[in-house]
Amino acid sequence: MSIEVKICGLSTPETMDAALDAGADYVAVNFFPPSPRSVTSGLAGELMRPVGDRAVKVGLFVDAEDAFIEEVLRAASLDLLQLHGSESVERVEAIRTGFGVPVMKVIKIRGAEDVARVEDFLEVSDRILFDAAPPADLENPLPGGNAVSFDWTYLRGKSWSKPWMLAGGLTVENLARAVELSGAPALDVSSGVEDRPGVKNPDKIRAFVRQAKSL
Repeated sequence: MSIEVKICGLSTPETMDAALDAGADYVAVNFFPPSPRSVTSGLAGELMRPVGDRAVKVGLFVDAEDAFIEEVLRAASLDLLQLHGSESVERVEAIRTGFGVPVMKVIKIRGAEDVARVEDFLEVSDRILFDAAPPADLENPLPGGNAVSFDWTYLRGKSWSKPWMLAGGLTVENLARAVELSGAPALDVSSGVEDRPGVKNPDKIRAFVRQAKSL
């Protein structure tokens, strides 16, 4: 099994090049302004321009309004919209049909019971991403990229009608264990390849992709 890799929160040409050269399958930019990884629609367009068909181009949105999504899509060519907020089933479906771009809904996991929420979104999503829910005691938590994980065994032996990937506290050191325990066919990393929040390290990006592809 070849593990797919998504590098999330890219914000510079150098780190985008590192992700592409390493063989990342998905490259993502963040459009949630409170995040240190957030970029403008203009910068996103510049970052995505050289990607071509080398990777799937992803945009991360959090409870975004149509006008903002439209602004981004005018500036940047995106292949997949990652919906990382509290979007309802109806909202996910409206975005998917309204913009004609595939969507990936994020399911935030704190306990085993949260996994079942995926069933609500399978018909309206093209992909699913399981991420750790922000810790209740974390000051100013972000919807994702908090460098925390959940119990990967919650996903063991599960299968769904749509492709899925795993996020939450992944690093080059623990990714093999994460795949072993969860059975994840794809991994999404952000904080695990950073020197500090919002500052990606090209060497860490390359190491993560290399390790994942070696499994």
